[in-house]
Amino acid sequence: MLKFIGIIPARYASTRFPGKPLAMLGDRSMIERVYRRVAAVLPEVAVATDDERIVRAVEAFGGKVVMTSDAHRSGTDRCREAYHLLGSDADVVINIQGDEPFIAPSQIQALMDCFEDKEVQIASLARPFDSARGYDALADPNTPKVVMDNRLNALYFSRSVIPYVRGKEKAEWPASVQFYTHVGLYGYRADVLDRLSQLPQTPLELAESLEQLRWLQSGYGIRMALTTEPTIGIDTPADLAAALEYLKTIEE
Repeated sequence: MLKFIGIIPARYASTRFPGKPLAMLGDRSMIERVYRRVAAVLPEVAVATDDERIVRAVEAFGGKVVMTSDAHRSGTDRCREAYHLLGSDADVVINIQGDEPFIAPSQIQALMDCFEDKEVQIASLARPFDSARGYDALADPNTPKVVMDNRLNALYFSRSVIPYVRGKEKAEWPASVQFYTHVGLYGYRADVLDRLSQLPQTPLELAESLEQLRWLQSGYGIRMALTTEPTIGIDTPADLAAALEYLKTIEE
């Protein structure tokens, strides 16, 4: 039976929202809410951070935390260091964003299920785009899109709208094809995670500023699981305000 560990990368420094992991959502910090959601599914969970304030906050609510380098290029690199510092023998590492306080247990489970296929090296999530939201929402470059083959292996991720719909006005695109947006939750086999951290950046990654394109361009496969669960990633104080409103609806 495969053994899993959940690692939550959490940086204090953020251009748009410094101290984001410690922002309060109701009576709990954002990082505590993420941690508790993950711990409901995975028996082993740890926060990986480069800041003592986050270390103290996680220890205060009884969570496991490990101090990592402040020089990492990505959450993936931070996960790799944390995995080794923890002395984990897990077969698969699940990387959960520290700013996703409403991550659903079913989404984590969907990633875990991907690894029942021994061919799967990396797994992530895709969400069917709701055509009622319209083209402008689809075209938002902050919402990466993904196209997949018939086995749900990712073919490409882009900040542009993919696929292109020939012969139709852009306003008609969302209703013409089922588009999929990417949910930034990842799972990696532990040996693959070690290799990913050694890869040089690639032209596609640099062009789109999407780390997963480095893996695809370097020949690694990414199996996508589908989810319809809503998530609210928090990048700015305005996002936090929206998350507080959402919290009221699920806790009433």
